[in-house]
Order: sequence, then C-alpha cells, then structure tokens
Amino acid sequence: MDVNFVVILLAALVPMIIGFVWYHPSVMGRAWMNASGMNEEQIKGANLPLIFGLCFLFAFMLSFSLQFNVVHQYHLFSIVADQVTPGDTTSAAGQWLQSSLDNYGSNFRTFKHGAFHGFLMAIFLVLPLIGTHALYERKSARYIFLHTGFWAINFTLIGGIISQWA
Repeated sequence: MDVNFVVILLAALVPMIIGFVWYHPSVMGRAWMNASGMNEEQIKGANLPLIFGLCFLFAFMLSFSLQFNVVHQYHLFSIVADQVTPGDTTSAAGQWLQSSLDNYGSNFRTFKHGAFHGFLMAIFLVLPLIGTHALYERKSARYIFLHTGFWAINFTLIGGIISQWA
C-alpha cells in the first residue's frame, strides 16, 4: 500500500485551521489563557513562524501515524511484511495480500469510520497524555478538557479525511 502524502499534508492543515478558531479569544482563547497561566504579553512576544512551522511538522507526524490506525488495510500488510514487498505477487504471501486487498481493500474506508477511530484515539491516547502532564503541572480539569477537546476534534477530522481519501 502506498502512502498518499498529499492527503497527509492536507490533513496536517486541520490542526492549524481548527487552532485558529479554537484558540481565538472569542471562542476558547481566553479560557485557555486563564487555564494555562498565559497572558497577552507572553503571546505577543512569541516567535510565530517557528511555532507555526513546528506545529505543522508535528501535525504532519500525527497525520502520518494516524493513518495506520484508521486504515485497516495496513494491518493486512503488517501480517506478511517480513515475507513480501509491496507489489510482489509472486510469493504465496504476496498473492494472499493482493487477493485480500482486491476483496477487502475498500472496506471501512469512509469518513465516518475514520472519524470514529480518530475520536477513539483522542480519548484513549490524547486524554491520558494531556491529563498526565496537567496533573504533574498542577493544571485544572478545565485545562485538560480544553486541550483534549481541541485534539478530539482534530483527530476526528484527520481520521475521517485519511480514511476517506488516503
């Protein structure tokens, strides 16, 4: 299976777009500043090109890795990865893989299914990560839910995009 880097790059834009809305002062921005102990002076002094560049890189990394959770067909390849290279149909493993992809290659490849898996990843991966850091940093439950909500929306949309179009 080939990785569709165009879709991964487009999916990586989702956190940037959602972030501009979510963290806007009239949406969740003021609540975020209060929960995180930030003020407008600290925000104005930021190196925005560096921050946005690194955030896009991290979003790309998340999108790239999320595809392996939302596209079940990658699991077929992982079963025989040590026995076959992509496109090899000469071996028994290669023939099985190609037959499986021919028969089941489009199963569960919908936006809805990918969004479901993306949301589950947010709840069972993102929430514990943010929650753990927040507890050690003595941040509030509000802080945890602000950030988890942001990432739940993003993982849901990224999962849907990747499942449907990657």
